Order: sequence, then structure tokens, then C-alpha cells
Amino acid sequence: MAINTQLRLALTSRSGGDGVDAVRTSIINFLMSQPGVKLSVFGSPDELQLGRRQTDLVIVVGGDGTILRTCRQLGSLQRPLLGVNMGRLGFLAELSPNEFREKFTHILAREYQIVHHLMFECRLRRADGSQQKYLGLNEVTVHAGAALRILHIDLAIDGEPVTTYRCDGLIVSTPVGSTAHSLSAGGPLLRQDLQAFVITPICPHTLTNRPLVDRADCRYTLTSPEFPRGATLVIDGQVKEPLRQGDRIEIRKAPVTFQLARLPDHSYYATLHRKLGWGGQTHVEKRENHSDNS
Repeated sequence: MAINTQLRLALTSRSGGDGVDAVRTSIINFLMSQPGVKLSVFGSPDELQLGRRQTDLVIVVGGDGTILRTCRQLGSLQRPLLGVNMGRLGFLAELSPNEFREKFTHILAREYQIVHHLMFECRLRRADGSQQKYLGLNEVTVHAGAALRILHIDLAIDGEPVTTYRCDGLIVSTPVGSTAHSLSAGGPLLRQDLQAFVITPICPHTLTNRPLVDRADCRYTLTSPEFPRGATLVIDGQVKEPLRQGDRIEIRKAPVTFQLARLPDHSYYATLHRKLGWGGQTHVEKRENHSDNS
């Protein structure tokens, strides 16, 4: 049987503005000029329809938010994604447009690794018996929103009561999401390949309410004796649902994983250093700088 050496790509991008359209057109023209590439072009992530079509990589032009939308749109049929960064930080969309072109020979030769990351499934069980289910990558957030009131959120893990948070909100995050909203709320950094969730309260009103890390194969349940008017459930910062009296939120590991294409010279800690300026100087660098100045 013949081996298919053709690289099958799909491309989607953020909506126009900030030069995205020009970069998108430039990358499409570049890819169409490459021998050995079969390219399918889509509009925004909401228009991405691959079905069971064989696709080696989905090229996402935009920022991390565009990757989040693409990931949710793929649903149960996840594909490896490679991000071309047109956003700000770009933890997931690491390559600049120029880097993408420069490194494309490696991509064409399939010199990349597919790294699988934890995704979550969030089920919102309404008090009236109806329910909604969401797939996500970064985090589930329960936020006071316009209520401007302290929330009382009860956390149970695998049915066991754990604690009640008195806070402005609560974040249940994956390792990928630990560098997003959870980090800004004081949560820890988790390696992106860990199988764990981190629960981070937003502005907790009790000193002992600290971030909690637990296994990914647990079921996390959030309830409240009263969700005040304006309280909101937020999925990946993009999907928002109002919460009502008696609603119940259940979060668990999704049956699918987020698949991210990583080139050999890109790593998690290198990304932290580059994007967050994290880590400061090493002791060796400090000694060298001291010697230069003496």
C-alpha cells in the first residue's frame, strides 16, 4: 500500500482587524506555493468543518483565544493544532508569521511532536432538570459578575464535601489554563502535560482558602445555597451562562485531549521565560554580570 507523503493542512483564523487579514492571505499564498501540501481554507473557527476528513495539522492564525475557539469547534474529533501568533502573549500560538515560514521545512518533514493536553467537560445541571454540556481547554469560572456580592460556593470532589469558598469567584483550571485567569488570581503554574485540575478562589474572604490541586480523574461539583442575580458561569472566557437558584456545575476530565504540535526547539519553560519574563537571572548569569562590572 502506498504511503501518503502529502501534508494535509486546514487553515482557520481570527476575524479580520489588526493586520490579521493580510497575514492570513500571505500564509495562504505561501502554503499554496509549497509542493507536497494539500490545503483546505476556512473562515473563523466557527466555520471550521472537518468531519472525519484526514487532516495532519490545523493551522490557526490568531492568538490563544482563537485556538480555544478552534479546539471547542472540533469537539469530539480533535486534530493537531499549530498556532501562528497574532495576539499578545501566545502561550499556545507560539510561532510568529516569519518563524512559521522559516520553520516550514521542518513542518513539511513532520519534524514536530504532537503533545496531548487535558481538556474538561463541564455540565450545567439546571434546577428545572434541564442541562447543558460544554467542552473546554482552559478553565471553568463561576463569577459574581454584576451581582457585586460575595459568593458562597460549595466544592465537592467525587461527592465528598471539601470546603465552602466565600469569594468573588472560583476558577477550576487545567494545566494549560494555569497560565491564564488562574495565574492572575494567584494560582500556581502547572506543567502543561500534568493530569490535574487546580481550584483557585478569586479574592477569597478567608485566609485559609488557598488554591488546591487534585487529580484529573475526579469529579468536581460546585453548588451554592444562593446564586445572586448576575452570577455567571464562564467557559474559557468565551461562553457565558447566567446562574440561578439551585443550579449545579459538574466538571470532569473530557474523553478527548487537546493536541498541540510542538517544534523541537520550543519548550514549556522556554515559553514561560519568553512570554512572562519569568525566572529572572540564574546564579551563573549574576556572577558573570558581577565579574564584568568589577
